[in-house]
This record gives sequence, C-alpha cells and structure tokens, in this order.
Amino acid sequence: MNVKIDSSKIIKPLYEVTPPSTTTHIPFNIFDNVTFDALMALIYAYRPPTPPTSTIEIGLRKTLSIYREWAGRIGEDEHGNRGVFLNDEGVRFIEASVDTSLDEVLPLKPSPSILSLHPSLKDVVELIQVQVTRFTCGSVVVGFTGHHMIADGHAASNFFVAWGQACRGMEITPLPVNDRTIFRPRDPPLVEYNHVGAEFVSKSVNKELVKVNNDEYKEKNIIVHKVHFTLEYLGKLKAHASFMNKNAKTYSTFESLIAHLWRVITKSRDLNAFQDTQIRISVDGRRRIIPRVPDEFFGNIVLWAFPTSKVKDLLDEPLHYATKIIHEAISKVDDKYFKSFIDFANDEKVMTRQDLIPSANMNNESLCPNLEVDSWLRFPFYDLDFGTGCPFVFMPSYYPIEGMMFLVPSFIGDGSIDAFIPLYEHNLTNFNKICYSLDLKAK
Repeated sequence: MNVKIDSSKIIKPLYEVTPPSTTTHIPFNIFDNVTFDALMALIYAYRPPTPPTSTIEIGLRKTLSIYREWAGRIGEDEHGNRGVFLNDEGVRFIEASVDTSLDEVLPLKPSPSILSLHPSLKDVVELIQVQVTRFTCGSVVVGFTGHHMIADGHAASNFFVAWGQACRGMEITPLPVNDRTIFRPRDPPLVEYNHVGAEFVSKSVNKELVKVNNDEYKEKNIIVHKVHFTLEYLGKLKAHASFMNKNAKTYSTFESLIAHLWRVITKSRDLNAFQDTQIRISVDGRRRIIPRVPDEFFGNIVLWAFPTSKVKDLLDEPLHYATKIIHEAISKVDDKYFKSFIDFANDEKVMTRQDLIPSANMNNESLCPNLEVDSWLRFPFYDLDFGTGCPFVFMPSYYPIEGMMFLVPSFIGDGSIDAFIPLYEHNLTNFNKICYSLDLKAK
C-alpha cells in the first residue's frame, strides 16, 4: 500500500461568535497527570458514497471551537503547572491518496503498514492530527491521533459524535463539561488505600523495570494478532465463567472474556508456575464517584484495577476463578477508592518525597508476565458519521507492546467482539491452538 501525501496543513477552530481569549491556561488535574503521556491513534474506514474532504475539515473546525483543548498546546504556566494552553494554534490536517481500491488491501491488519494511514506519533506538538486517505474506489480511511492527557476514551468518543454532528449540519449536543478543577481533596484528607505500586511507582523502580523487560525481550518479534469472538461463543464463555458462582450472579461478558484471555495468554507464554501475573484494567470514574460525574465531562477520569494471581492457580483452577478475581478487583475501584486517590495524588509533599511517577507507561516493549486491556466496548466510536453513513471499520493502530490488548465491538454490529493482542511470534502457535478452548488445563 503506497500512500501519497497530497497536502498537510494546520487548521484552526471556526467560531460562529466572537472568538474567546487565546491566553488561557488549563492545568491538568490528577487524572490527566496519571494517564498515558502519549498520542493514541485510531483508524476509520468508509464505503462510498463518502463526503468531500472539505465537509470533514469544516466539521472538525466547528467542533474544535467547542472542544478547544484539542486545538491548544501542552505547556507549563508561570507556576510550573503542566496543562494545556487554549491558544487555538490548531491541529494538523492531511490529505492523502492510494492508487488502488480499498478492497485490494482489506482486511486492514494491525501491522506496520497501517501506520501510513494516520499521521506520525513522534515529535508532534499538535494534540490532534487527522489524515483523510482516498482510494480509487471512492472509499475513505480517516486516521486520527489524539493526546491521551487531553481526553480518555469516554471523552474522546463524545468528541467523535460531536464531529459527526457538525459535519451533518446539526447542533452539537450534548455540550462537553469543561471543568478539570472538580476533583478536590477532602479536608482532612483520608487515604485508605495504597496507591504506590498501583497508579504510581518510584522513578528508580520504574526505570529498572522498563530496562529489564526491554533488554530481556528486545530480540523477539512481536505480532499483533486479531481474534474475533462471535456472540454465540461469548454467550458460552459467560455461562462457563458463571457456572460455579455461589452468589448466583452472572459475570459480565467483559469479565468473562478478559478472564479467558488472561488464562490463554498466560499458558501460551509458558511462565513459571509460581510467578505472579496481573492485568491492568481501566475503570471509568464517571459511574463510580458520588455524586456522579456527568457523562459529558471532558478530560480524564480513569483509574485501574489490578487483579493478580499465581500462574499455577490461574491455570489449574476453572475459568470461574479468574473471572471472580477480575470482578472483585474492578468492584473495589469504587467511590472510596477514587476519593482516596484524589487525596493522595493532591499531596505534593508525599509525591515529591517518594519521587513518584505515573505507572501508566507506553515505553515498555513487553508487559510479560502481566497484561493490560483497553476496552472500547461501551463507547460510541462507530457513530462517527460525516453525513454518508457510519464506518464499516474501526480499529486501533499498530501497537506492538506485548501484552497490551484492545477490545473493540465488531463492525458486524451483533454484539461480537474483536480483540487485538500483541504476542511474541514464538507464542502465537500455542495461543491459536487454545484460543477458543473452554476447558483449558495447566498441562
């Protein structure tokens, strides 16, 4: 796939009223500061008829006038507080073309070639970049990159819906709630949980862990493997996971699938039986914090659950065991936990004295023996309609970080799920043999 860049420019917000001040600085809050300090990339594909590129561009400019953070720049104010300047310096907008039909390159696979369908993630100051790539058949691929410190998945999906509304000439609704100052510590603070080793790690420990992991696995080839789980299979998996639940509670499809993948990947890795393994699972605080934070809140409000098990127990026990651990770990990230984190993270003296940094890190080449899952199952990413219909492909870009999984709803729209799973090439054969097995055994 030879992608030709036809044009690249900066576009700025398009205001229908008098433009606001461009000198405002919005400091990041504790949830922004603890998330991934990195650009994330998504891929959308549309069948013809598709709207003109000008429609996509003008719709984006109108949306940026409401979601102003995206058009700003990250930097520090006079007090050293990192945040975003609402200076309207704009976002990058690229037009590209491919001298072939989209059908000739389908299915789009999570491989290095897909990186040409969105702007670069390296050495970028723009907080959003958009690339519109047209194929000879009339199909369009829209590649999007956005900085994670500006918005979590929930907030980003609201932005995409708004962008589609603007392209269709509709009023943008609902409007975002732009107030990053609402997460204030209690007086007196009450830190009830240990946040070191969870959201934070010491700088020295993190540096050593990254070095050890990257040195140990740097010579091994990583393949991002896409796995499709049908609605029928997910139903069987959910029933299997809930079979031995004495509380008669049915575990969720998400919990059951993650438990299954945790076991399958762990077995494929052939780890030491007495080694610990854990999963990092994001938990949206909008439904956890009391009083409830509006769904329209724009920014980050995510913490993580860390279910942990010995490898031997994970594989020897039935699926219910892993599902129960996951369910209980997620349940513990509740209102009390979020408020404990808010109190802890706002104590600058403790943060400085312990030399703490966020544990969220995109610099690892491998997470082994652990996993991380980013679930986009509940977000309306497929609702990005520029005026001629919704996308038939939505997927993450190519992220070859072993153990960092993405779950997305299948474009089929029947409740089936696609999982994007980076694995070492030498583990892929074992993974494929047991991926759909409901009766996984340690030996």
